[in-house]
Amino acid sequence: MQRLERHESATTTRKTAIDFAVLLKSTAAGLLALASTLAQGQAFPTRPVTMIVPYAAGGSADTVARPFAAEMSRQLGQNVLVELRPGAGGNIGAQYVAKNVPADGYTFLMASLSLATNVSLMKLGFDPRKDLAAVAGICTFPNVLLVSAKDPARNVQDIIARARQEPGAITYGSSGPGTSSHLTGELLGIAANVRFTHVPYKGSGAVYPDLIAQRVTMLFDLMGSASGHVRGGQVKALALTAAQRNPALPDVPTLAESGFPGFEFGAWLGFFVPSATGKAAVSRLEQASLKALETPEMKDRLAQMGAIPIPARAGEFAKFFDDDVERFAKLVREGKIKPLQ
Repeated sequence: MQRLERHESATTTRKTAIDFAVLLKSTAAGLLALASTLAQGQAFPTRPVTMIVPYAAGGSADTVARPFAAEMSRQLGQNVLVELRPGAGGNIGAQYVAKNVPADGYTFLMASLSLATNVSLMKLGFDPRKDLAAVAGICTFPNVLLVSAKDPARNVQDIIARARQEPGAITYGSSGPGTSSHLTGELLGIAANVRFTHVPYKGSGAVYPDLIAQRVTMLFDLMGSASGHVRGGQVKALALTAAQRNPALPDVPTLAESGFPGFEFGAWLGFFVPSATGKAAVSRLEQASLKALETPEMKDRLAQMGAIPIPARAGEFAKFFDDDVERFAKLVREGKIKPLQ
């Protein structure tokens, strides 16, 4: 009888131990599941974010990127770090984001006009329309036609007259093939029926020493970076590619006023991520961009740089981008601009 009671007691003890072990295992699994759920539910971002700027230091993109990154950092609650990856008219940095970074929202691209133009002008190792997704538009900047302060030209027609006298002798520097500083020269040459010689650099900032020293004749630089150099006195502005004069450079006429009616051109800035990036991360970056754009600090800074608004929200900016791609594809099809490769 005692042996039976001891056997039943041992059996009960083992059963209790097994039940407890099962309970522990179940609880541990539940805690792991809860931890996983909490981790997945944490709001993006949970660590610093990197903004890739595919243009050289000192240009308009760099000038806009740094204060914009500071404002976005406040909105996101995480540092937004600016990383410059210049070269090939913006293609090196753009391809890096399109093909080489995780599609998690932690690396995004500040792109400009060349992202749209180079689809038709170059053989790319990526397709911006398929490999990248629009996040937000920022603004567009008109270009300013600059020459050295030592140059005798007083207006655009003086430059055109020299180009007609010596075909190909007038040179212009640019931020690289396919950028607005390159294409503005191409379009002005077409409009004036003259030939300029294009000299590409890795960014507009690199052109200035040669421009000031008259090793290149002119530069079409975005107003955001050009206005400071004009105020510095070593270069002078002959014309603006906007539809109207800009308060930042009120004495500088438009190209339309300078004998080229309807001439209007500029370069936009906007953000993109790899196309597979999740909607939640894209939305968070979009909202942070929109809020940063509306801060008084950014509004004032962009106004001082001569910025012109463009569609800002992701969907509207995506259409704006697609329309720009088609605009330059049409120019290439019509033979007005030749492919670069």
